[in-house]
Amino acid sequence: MIRVASYNMRKAIGTDRRRRPDRTVEVLNELDADVIALQEADRRFGERASALPLHLLEEHSDYLPVPLDNRAASIGWHGNALLVKRHVGVRGGHLLHLPSLEPRGAILADVEAHGVALRVVGMHLDLSGLWRRRQAHAILAHLATHAGEPPTVLMGDLNEWSSRGGCLRDFALHHNFAPCGRSFHASRPIAQLDRIMVTPDLDVLDSGVHASATARRASDHLPIWADLAPRDSRPAPAGLPPRTTLRTRLRVSIERTRVRVRVRR
Repeated sequence: MIRVASYNMRKAIGTDRRRRPDRTVEVLNELDADVIALQEADRRFGERASALPLHLLEEHSDYLPVPLDNRAASIGWHGNALLVKRHVGVRGGHLLHLPSLEPRGAILADVEAHGVALRVVGMHLDLSGLWRRRQAHAILAHLATHAGEPPTVLMGDLNEWSSRGGCLRDFALHHNFAPCGRSFHASRPIAQLDRIMVTPDLDVLDSGVHASATARRASDHLPIWADLAPRDSRPAPAGLPPRTTLRTRLRVSIERTRVRVRVRR
């Protein structure tokens, strides 16, 4: 099993409008995930320096940023960064250039933890629905050129208020969504802007929103998390095809119940 998480850390500025990177690190430690996708990890202007001083991560956490071929003072790309625990193996980080109306990008890395190999994509999509869909298509097109690679996890702030439409429909064609829950606004969560999506060769064992007292103060988004494992290769129960979805299992169960009712009549 491997735990992943996604967190829009808002440049370490909390709901009290104070910049407290130490508080952000405390939230990361509470998550205790093997891999964390961060959004708004860098400052917007100047050198785009990391909002999380590296010495804080090194001295007060077990996390390291995935190296990116980017600005020296930054740990991210358009604010996107990937953190991994020290035991996690990493095969490089890559920048994904996205079509955008405002500066946007995504990042990708192949990692291995607890014997599980994953391809992880971190993203922060546009405020415009049209551009979000274009960005989703660009990410999916990039992944399609690497078919047969390790199971893939996509995480980030999608900025999608719709529950089913927009870019969610595009991602859902090839990915399952972890049912994490509402993560925005941290003081009163009403929207699922933050998402974790996985390819069908991964099972979501558990997932949720991390809503500790510190997390509610550290950013306007709450972090989300999911526990993942490679899909179980054991034979499916009799009468069910392999890799059936929950909806399919429910449909089969209902049909069997109807048959039993007809027989009794």
